[in-house]
Order: sequence, then structure tokens, then C-alpha cells
Amino acid sequence: MVEAVDTLPKTIQGRNAADRLCRSGTSVAANYRTAKRAKSIADFSSKMATVEEEADEVLFWLELIVRSGMLPASRLQPLMAEANQILSIIVSSINTAKRNRK
Repeated sequence: MVEAVDTLPKTIQGRNAADRLCRSGTSVAANYRTAKRAKSIADFSSKMATVEEEADEVLFWLELIVRSGMLPASRLQPLMAEANQILSIIVSSINTAKRNRK
């Protein structure tokens, strides 16, 4: 992701997208780390919901970068596929935690 951020145009739009993508991307990791230290299943589910939101935001920014023509889809397709996989894993973890809480 960092390499993609570095290749975005140095325009106002490019810098904004780079900043937002970098923030949401690193937030996924930071919030996941926090979720691993949750004090209960409910706490874990709540923290993982934040991780899910941030991962979805990463996808949003990647899609926006492609739609706006800042980078070609072929350049970001591997990142988008990985982000979708991570999002699927997060949702599965949340669902498992909810089932275990009952």
C-alpha cells in the first residue's frame, strides 16, 4: 500500500487520497492490535467493528483512486483483492465472536 500511496499524483486530490488511504490502512492494523487485547467477546466484537469500517474505507479510497484516474485499476487490483480478503476475514471473525457470545 505504501508504494501505491507514493505513486499517487502530487496534486491536491492525489495528496488527499494518499493521506486518507494511508490513515485508514494503518488504522486497520492498529485497531486490530487493540481488538486482540479485548477484555471480553463483546469488547472484541465492538473493536473489530471499527476494524471492519476502516478496512471498508481502504476499499473506498482504492476504488476512488481508480475511478478518478489517479492510478490504473491494474496497478491497484492486487491491493483491492487483498483488502477484500482481509475484510472477509474480519467479518467472519465478528460473526464467530457473536455466535460464541450467545
